[in-house]
Amino acid sequence: MAADGFRAPTQAETRRIAQDPGRLDLIGAPEGFDALVMADIVKARGGLTVFVARDGSRLSAFIDAFRFFAPGVEVMQFPSWDCLPYDRIGPSAGVAAQRMTTLARLAQGLDAKKAALLVSTMPAMIQRVPPREAVTGATYSAKVGHVVEIAVLERYFAINGYQRASTVSERGEFAIRGGVIDVFPPNAEEPVRLDLFGDTLESIRGFDPETQRSTRQLKDVTLLPVSEVLLDKDGIARFRRGYVETFGAPGGDPLYETVSGGGRRAGMEHWLPLFYPAMATVFDYLPDGTLIGVDHLADQAREERMAMIADAHDARAQADRKVHYHPLDPDKLYLTAEEWRARLAERASRRFSAFQEAEGEMVVDLGARQGRAFVAERQQDSVNLFEATADHARKLASAGKRVLFASWTEGSSERLGVMLNDHGLKDIAFAPYWDAAKAADPRKPQRVVLPLESGFETETLAVISETDILGDRLARPRRRRRASNFLAEASSLTPGDLVVHIDHGIGRYDGLKTLDVQGAPHDCLELQYGGEAKLYLPVENIDLLTRYGAEGEGVMLDRLGGAAWQARKARAKERLREMAEGLIRIAAERALKSTDPVEPPHGVFDEFCARFPYEETEDQLAAIHDILEDLAAGRPMDRLICGDVGFGKTEVALRAAFVVAMTGQQVAIVAPTTLLARQHYKTFTDRFQGWPIKVRRLSRLVPAKEAAETREGLNRGEIEVVVGTHAVLSKQVGFKDLGLVIVDEEQHFGVKHKEKLKELRADVHMLTLTATPIPRTLQMALSGIREMSIIATPPVDRLAVRTYITPFDPVVIREALLREKYRGGQAYYVAPRISDLAELERFLREQVPEVRFVVGHGQMAPTQIEEVMTAF
Repeated sequence: MAADGFRAPTQAETRRIAQDPGRLDLIGAPEGFDALVMADIVKARGGLTVFVARDGSRLSAFIDAFRFFAPGVEVMQFPSWDCLPYDRIGPSAGVAAQRMTTLARLAQGLDAKKAALLVSTMPAMIQRVPPREAVTGATYSAKVGHVVEIAVLERYFAINGYQRASTVSERGEFAIRGGVIDVFPPNAEEPVRLDLFGDTLESIRGFDPETQRSTRQLKDVTLLPVSEVLLDKDGIARFRRGYVETFGAPGGDPLYETVSGGGRRAGMEHWLPLFYPAMATVFDYLPDGTLIGVDHLADQAREERMAMIADAHDARAQADRKVHYHPLDPDKLYLTAEEWRARLAERASRRFSAFQEAEGEMVVDLGARQGRAFVAERQQDSVNLFEATADHARKLASAGKRVLFASWTEGSSERLGVMLNDHGLKDIAFAPYWDAAKAADPRKPQRVVLPLESGFETETLAVISETDILGDRLARPRRRRRASNFLAEASSLTPGDLVVHIDHGIGRYDGLKTLDVQGAPHDCLELQYGGEAKLYLPVENIDLLTRYGAEGEGVMLDRLGGAAWQARKARAKERLREMAEGLIRIAAERALKSTDPVEPPHGVFDEFCARFPYEETEDQLAAIHDILEDLAAGRPMDRLICGDVGFGKTEVALRAAFVVAMTGQQVAIVAPTTLLARQHYKTFTDRFQGWPIKVRRLSRLVPAKEAAETREGLNRGEIEVVVGTHAVLSKQVGFKDLGLVIVDEEQHFGVKHKEKLKELRADVHMLTLTATPIPRTLQMALSGIREMSIIATPPVDRLAVRTYITPFDPVVIREALLREKYRGGQAYYVAPRISDLAELERFLREQVPEVRFVVGHGQMAPTQIEEVMTAF
């Protein structure tokens, strides 16, 4: 036992951990280290091993860490449904497809000698699933040269949950256009296109869902179900019989009527046991000898999940029967606590715990503990965070420990390496995976991409995570950015849309069509023009099209080869020429002005950027780079940052303000409302805390004494940053050395204030942030008079909006509002008429007394609305 009470397991213990046929409690295994231990277990055992994570976020984090420690091992996922128990909606298509793909893979059998890992969650493991024979019997295979009957294939799609779409882009979608069938199987990386000649399958091609262009030739394809509900005749008959036996007469239940007619209804998965003779569990799909690893706190997660299920069932059982929702007993959908313990006891298992606690003889102390978190250093302005980190790493290395700096991405790892290098920790090499890190000199710290919320230490290893150093982070690997065009993909068009061809004018898009060109099939866009003429445009030339920007009512289609389109183009060019002369004159006058180049302070700027608690998107980084180039160019910047709400425009502005303020110049941030100004003031104050930058505010809600002190401080140059409304633009406000003006949502300012901004634009750097630029601003940006950067990449982990239309259901509304409350979030409850608000207030008071709410509507005075929104 080491002096600090921790030690590494011996070789005999390591062999026992991997091969022991019973249960072992592995204590002293903090998150991250448990992935290392599981990697050793999986490689030592061979065959399939299961790891049960406590929830979905933990599942993703564990997989990322495991792939670093064992990059050659196959990893399968079995996620839980992304909906609430007894909900009105079912799991999303992507989750359902992932679950069915994994079940099919397990049902087909795995190589007993090849190491593989299945990672699931506790909610997924305690949920009952379709029986094995139902999954294995629901596949469809097709080979080139074989007969494929479209009617049979279409019936397969209907039974197994595929959704018909005009253009296939998501898993589980299909489209049939004559003898061409597009389908996106749940077990494939890209959709496939089946070309039939009569009933003979001539070719199978994979294609890009974005561009619809073919990518490769295939010899065969296998389709799997994308829903756990298989709607064949037997399944429908079992549902009808089971429904009546369980709930009695249907009484007009829309679910019963829809399923009886062979249709699918949202949320029907919550009655899954009625469609099968008997349900199975994930355990029934696992081969003999499978070892199961159980995550730290997973048992507590199971208990919390079962309590949630019981509450949801009771709420449904007590709800008004008018909502037509009859819940099944939880035991039919989920494993009971006794069943879970019994199924787990049938197999060898390993329970991980971060705490050094023993529960009996079947315990192995792995000897790891959580690493040091630099909380105190982050809170002390007198201590340099990166110097403290470098000193700590040197002490660990001198104690004989291999030191790894774990970051979320390669980019953040490189940035951390630069900052540590500036503070004395030189030449930190990058290791792409665990075996490479072990092969390097143990005395030299290394950088790795290993997404951990906190690091850990053993006798011989110390992992310092990015989160330990910088605090909470929400970074994840960002997606690769696609090239952007006005019209880059056929999936952005629907039949009937009006489009403009650069050479032929206005036409109507009628869909995709496959033509035989010189003996080879070719995908073309069918365009309808005047005089019933048609133009077939190859999909690779789609960049010649743009959308028609006005209403489509009464629009005359151009004639192919006619002179009308060319004449309109000539007139438009002439008008553009006249407009360009005025814009060029303005640009020339502005180009003659000069400013002192502004460069970001070396090292300090990197430290400021490192405190951003998210991973920058590619578009954010591009916008920041553009701004830094503008500031260093020696002439006044006039740049527009255009991006949707929540896409990261404020962080771009923060970095621009930091660079200018650190040179001693002043920065003004102007927002159209007091609410937005207050929000920006809090953000800027928090981000500039600990730096020699004073941030003050100006608006009508600021006390007169504070406003006077702020104006005086700006005039004397004692304040570097001021955040406010149009009050910043008043004649009473004077700056000693104004260097940058940041305008948020320019479209909300009046004409008088815009004229004031125009006066400023000639002498200082201007940065405009907007989600909806006014036409003139956008025109100037597109014409090059004002520079423009577009932030089109959504933040990482931002979920797509899912919209559902359902009958009024008080249980769903109560559950949704409480879920947001306990998540720490907020909700809008929107009514169509002001007269409906009184009834909604009564409903919230009686049915959801746990939440506090405020009411706002358009007939309130502006001050009242502002008070309501401020309270919200």
